[in-house]
Amino acid sequence: MKESLEKPNENGATRYTVPALARGLEILSYFTHERRVLSGAQLAKMAGLPRASVFRMLQTLEHAGYLDKVGEQGTHPSYRLGVAVLRLGFEFLSSMELTEQGKPVIESLSDACGHSSHIVVRDGRDVVFVAKALGRFATFHAIQVGARLPAHATVLGRVLMADLSLQDITQLYAHHPMKSYTALTPTTPAALKKVIEEAAKEGIAISQGGFESGISTIAAPVFNSDKQVCAAISVTVLSSKIPEDKMPTLLMQVREAAHMLTWRLQHSAGVRT
Repeated sequence: MKESLEKPNENGATRYTVPALARGLEILSYFTHERRVLSGAQLAKMAGLPRASVFRMLQTLEHAGYLDKVGEQGTHPSYRLGVAVLRLGFEFLSSMELTEQGKPVIESLSDACGHSSHIVVRDGRDVVFVAKALGRFATFHAIQVGARLPAHATVLGRVLMADLSLQDITQLYAHHPMKSYTALTPTTPAALKKVIEEAAKEGIAISQGGFESGISTIAAPVFNSDKQVCAAISVTVLSSKIPEDKMPTLLMQVREAAHMLTWRLQHSAGVRT
């Protein structure tokens, strides 16, 4: 009997795959926090495709609102992500069980400690903020939902990478050197694995000016029903050093919030099954 599902080729595609759609989505992935604006020529080079083909994709994406034209560079216009991408992102975040279950948890945490609280997940070599609650000590500089930070350089990443082996980390950064942000930034897989294990042993991670001067972060892991780290809850303190008399209480509050979100996620999974 013939199989009903098409087997993928060496590139992971089947005859049901639409190459043009896949390439268009790939074009969108080239825009990052560091590369907010890209020209058609740059995108063609990154995609390894003829400029004429990329130009048609860009026109289509612009027409649909996924890209905005921001200017001309000779005969090659430049683009940035459009509002349609933002709309999809917020629709996705609002539909995530993690944010649904976690929002009241971090709101209670911020009310209790006075500092901004966040829920963070990992996307490859980045950590992504998917929910936040402003504390009474917050300023307009508070990090926004959707913001990305390098996982290797932050305590958030160290918490979220707890389930990765040294081999996993080596493969993840095989073609991406670890940029050093401060003297405390691990720049090799072995060094990163060491601080990940230290954070896992403590069950919580602390950074006091370790990534950005004047900012301290406390982060604790959140576990899914498979006992794997699926997110982190963090508190951001606008100080390069957390006062010693405040530290024990903050550590307890972040731990309790992470435990609460873990319980909510595991409980909701049990109810569904």
